[in-house]
Amino acid sequence: MIDKKNETPSNNSRRDFIKHSATALAGFIIVPRYVLGGNRPDGSKYIAPSDMISLGFIGCGKQGRILSNYFLATNEIRILALSEVYKDKTELMLKTVKANQEKYKQTGNQNDIGVYTDYRELLSRKDIDAVVIATPDHWHAAMAVKAAEAGKDIYCEKPLSLTVKEGRAMVNATRKHNRIFQTGNMQRSWPEFRQAVELIRNGYIGEIKSIKVNIGTPPVPYNLPEEVVPAGLDWQKWLGPNEYKPFNAELAPPITKDVYPNWRLYKEFGGGMVTDFGAHMFDIAQWALDMDKSGPVEIFAPDADHPVLTFKYKNGVIMTHEKWEWNNALLFTGTEGELRIGRGKLETTPASLKSQVIGDAQKHVYKSENHYKDFLNAMRTRVKPISDVEIGHRTASVCNIANIAYQLKRPLKWNPKKEKFKNDAEANALLGRPMLNEWGIKL
Repeated sequence: MIDKKNETPSNNSRRDFIKHSATALAGFIIVPRYVLGGNRPDGSKYIAPSDMISLGFIGCGKQGRILSNYFLATNEIRILALSEVYKDKTELMLKTVKANQEKYKQTGNQNDIGVYTDYRELLSRKDIDAVVIATPDHWHAAMAVKAAEAGKDIYCEKPLSLTVKEGRAMVNATRKHNRIFQTGNMQRSWPEFRQAVELIRNGYIGEIKSIKVNIGTPPVPYNLPEEVVPAGLDWQKWLGPNEYKPFNAELAPPITKDVYPNWRLYKEFGGGMVTDFGAHMFDIAQWALDMDKSGPVEIFAPDADHPVLTFKYKNGVIMTHEKWEWNNALLFTGTEGELRIGRGKLETTPASLKSQVIGDAQKHVYKSENHYKDFLNAMRTRVKPISDVEIGHRTASVCNIANIAYQLKRPLKWNPKKEKFKNDAEANALLGRPMLNEWGIKL
């Protein structure tokens, strides 16, 4: 005989089980794959907050070593590979990484780090999440584009590019391949610069009328005498997409000289101090003016009417490249006061503005307190970091068009939307450059 009393409960239990199982199964099906590991819908690798991020470093000179320390200090990364064309610098980088691993009490051994003279071999490794590019400027674009194509996120030193067209190619590749890209304009992650920008954005010194930017000089054509290439340096790989130039130790100094190399002073490899420090200081001007997707519309080379190189923005703001009391700094003049900003120092007129608290209801800019952690967080969240590739490109463009004006010695009209000079074929021809052999990219 069937127990009628137990029939309903038994059937209910079965139905409940089926119902709950179906619900659970349905829930499992709709969970995004990246929650369980693997790739996100955009093709990027999912990285959990607790995961260590694997980096490859391209360029092991002074700046590469400094960056390796900053990244290791986050305790969020491991360095899996290095690419460098100068053997002595590779060996010094390995020692530096090992020392910093010990300093931050991290596991790992320098012998576990892959070493390559051809950066493309590093890019081919599937276990590397992102690359840090700290090479001379003439290499940035080619390496960044190839890194994006290889599915790597990118941290690239400033100035972002040697030419405007190279910068745009970097932006396009980043967007096409859904990559995260942080430009090394780390002043955006420093509190004094953020305070300065928010004071200006909120009108505390009134309407901005002028900006003085004190940085160094534009580049000169390469003119150094030829020297013997040292053992362990692959000079042809160092030149990469450039036409041949003879070696001189000013371009690639030995590790016994702990200096920043002077390749940055020569137009074939860098943009002089106009791009080298200008990439920091013009960057803050662009940020303060809310011009991260635009730029000036006119450039005047020094002449009878303009004693110094002068930019003009569509809103009427005048920005000049000229000396004033502070080196490597900016002076903003507004209708109601002034603001002077440099590394580690901020002065305002009136003086009380320096410590002005910006209220919650007022304008705020993206807040980053650590440029390297910000990049790593952006990799995890797939949200643009504080100095996204478009920002880095726009800042570099200001520097690059300044150098074009210096070279041509005449006024230029710039269209920041089209990224071209108006009715000026000679100037537009300088927006790119030939990139040679297997190392070049299409611009």
